Amino acid sequence: MSKYIFVTGGVTSSLGKGIVAASLAKLLQARGFKVTIQKFDPYINIDPGTLNPYEHGECYVTEDGAETDLDLGHYERFLNVATSQANNVTTGRIYQHVIEQERAGAYLGKTVQVVPHITDEIKRRMQLLGQTGEYDIVITELGGTVGDIESLPFIEAVRQLRWELGNSDSLVIHLTLVPYLAAAGELKTKPTQHSVKTLLEYGIQPDILVCRTEHKLTQDIRKKLAQFCNVNINAVVESIDAPTIYDVPLNMLREQLDKTALTKLKLSTKQEPNLDSWKAFLGKLKNPTNEIQIGLVGKYVELPDAYKSITEAFIHAGAINETKVKVKYIAAESIDAENVKDKLKDLQGVLVAPGFGERGLEGKLAAIRYVRENKIPFFGICLGMQCSVIEFGRNVLGLKGANSFEMDEKTAHPVINLMEEQKTIKNMGGTMRLGAYDCEIKKGSKAYAVYGKSKISERHRHRYEFNNDYLKQYEEAGMIASGINPKTGLVEIVELKNHPFFVAGQFHPELKSTVANPHPLFVSFVAASLANKKG
Repeated sequence: MSKYIFVTGGVTSSLGKGIVAASLAKLLQARGFKVTIQKFDPYINIDPGTLNPYEHGECYVTEDGAETDLDLGHYERFLNVATSQANNVTTGRIYQHVIEQERAGAYLGKTVQVVPHITDEIKRRMQLLGQTGEYDIVITELGGTVGDIESLPFIEAVRQLRWELGNSDSLVIHLTLVPYLAAAGELKTKPTQHSVKTLLEYGIQPDILVCRTEHKLTQDIRKKLAQFCNVNINAVVESIDAPTIYDVPLNMLREQLDKTALTKLKLSTKQEPNLDSWKAFLGKLKNPTNEIQIGLVGKYVELPDAYKSITEAFIHAGAINETKVKVKYIAAESIDAENVKDKLKDLQGVLVAPGFGERGLEGKLAAIRYVRENKIPFFGICLGMQCSVIEFGRNVLGLKGANSFEMDEKTAHPVINLMEEQKTIKNMGGTMRLGAYDCEIKKGSKAYAVYGKSKISERHRHRYEFNNDYLKQYEEAGMIASGINPKTGLVEIVELKNHPFFVAGQFHPELKSTVANPHPLFVSFVAASLANKKG
């Protein structure tokens, strides 16, 4: 039977529950355990698919087409194991299911209430992955902060589930803040004490405290936290600010978080964790022999979390190339034909990011024209690929007013068109082309050289596609469709013949880049940008 670890947060949000959960999972995985992580979010949206990136950061898409929280990206990047629809559940999804059951008469006329009906559904979903028999340990991260009204049903579900499972089959890790007051010159434990007191009021005693801090915890601080929060002193874990999130597993190893968790779950420690490849990655990451600057042209650059998977993919690819990749975020709206040279100077490569809507379109087109004409390495993702098609149509093929049907339904040249199966869809949530689809790559192309094979699978999130009515024109002029979906004929990859690196994909390669397997498109783009710097 699977064991369960629940991770809660206190005092403030954005402490890094997802990173701590992923780090613990990495250590347990390195000891030989089969581990998965799931995220339960307290908001009422069914999923993050319709949320503005400014609200929630990027929307992460799984292999099976689930639009999920960005923390699932951390889970995959750390564990190198794919997540699924079952790994991310929201309050909205819970209530939707319960209401559908009520309408179907499943409750035999009973009054449907938060307790027991909502909490029962939460418990059922918390155990789904554990009941597959695939995992020794299931880690569940609870979104939000203890004390939030919307989190209460999840906390109550955990309390009930712990009682049902027994103490040795589950544990609670509470991540909290130990702030440093500069004026007083000391760390303060009172916020953590109050946060744990709130948890106790809900009927949950945390087993382990993970304390986010800017300064090292002294033995006296640890003793005080242990005494007033009713935990063992070896269960007070320091999580000090780290230079990179990839340091956190090693920090947690030094704090013996994994050993403490296994002891409380009455599991053997099996073997010492094998983290050789992780350490090798960190060695390359921290000791680069080169440095490049790549421009990320996008619509949501004020919030870097909107492009979290892209920035992490650059970290993975940079390490492989022993190169520090400095990402310069450039607002697409700030670029025009007059200032594009000044905006993109000192860059060794340019990536045009995914997104939706017309805002910033002309700036993206100006950036793409500049890098195309000046032979600067270019990488386009999703809308970035569509923009490269629009720019080429206008400025090379002479298709006046060429555009995407998304931006201009009356354009004379809809070189990017609405997908046929999308034309009858009215609801926005969960209705795009989502998840993994196959792609066949033409031999002899740049894409084939990058992947080293002709059959690949990549994740998608879009409604619009390359209009194949224009394909012959494009290929005759030098923009090649080097990747095609074998079933639908959808153009997946375009590239330019006479350019050092001009590759754009309809899919999202950043979603499949992990520490263990950096994505080949990012690796090759970084290498091309480094070659550009060296002249």
